[in-house]
Amino acid sequence: MSFTVRPASAADAPGAAAAVRAVYEEYGFTWEEDGYHADLYNLGDYYLANGHRFYVAETPEGIVGTVALEFFPALPGAQGELVRFEGKVRVGGCDCALNRLYVHPGARRLGIGRALTRQVIEAARLEGRGAMEIWSDKRFLAAHQLYAAFGAIQAGDRICDDPDVSPEWGLFIRL
Repeated sequence: MSFTVRPASAADAPGAAAAVRAVYEEYGFTWEEDGYHADLYNLGDYYLANGHRFYVAETPEGIVGTVALEFFPALPGAQGELVRFEGKVRVGGCDCALNRLYVHPGARRLGIGRALTRQVIEAARLEGRGAMEIWSDKRFLAAHQLYAAFGAIQAGDRICDDPDVSPEWGLFIRL
């Protein structure tokens, strides 16, 4: 199955939300359209209007993968050190984050996750960023292997503020 990776537009929100929701259903996670997942229904305001990036992977059947790249000033602390910032545990020294990397269960093993991750890393490098923060549910073992293939280093763990209070690994990639 062929796919393309492209920058998302605001009009891609329904397809992006559906792709992520399929993964949540696969794992039995709680879905909060008006809460934790509200960003997916409003890509324009949450990501694009704020200078962040959002990419989708698309096949002839529609959107099957997503990834976000958020930019921010460097977090306090040494690179890779867990710090508390604005009430959350974060990875110190990072100035961008990979978020919302999801591939629809029916579209896995095609290289989509790798292509989306590569896209975000390249975009961050082009912006002159130094280190990328990644938080990933501890059950997403294939994602952790993917991140490691791109040089991600595990920094520690935390409990996510999602509806399921999921345990997550914190990782970072030196750019």
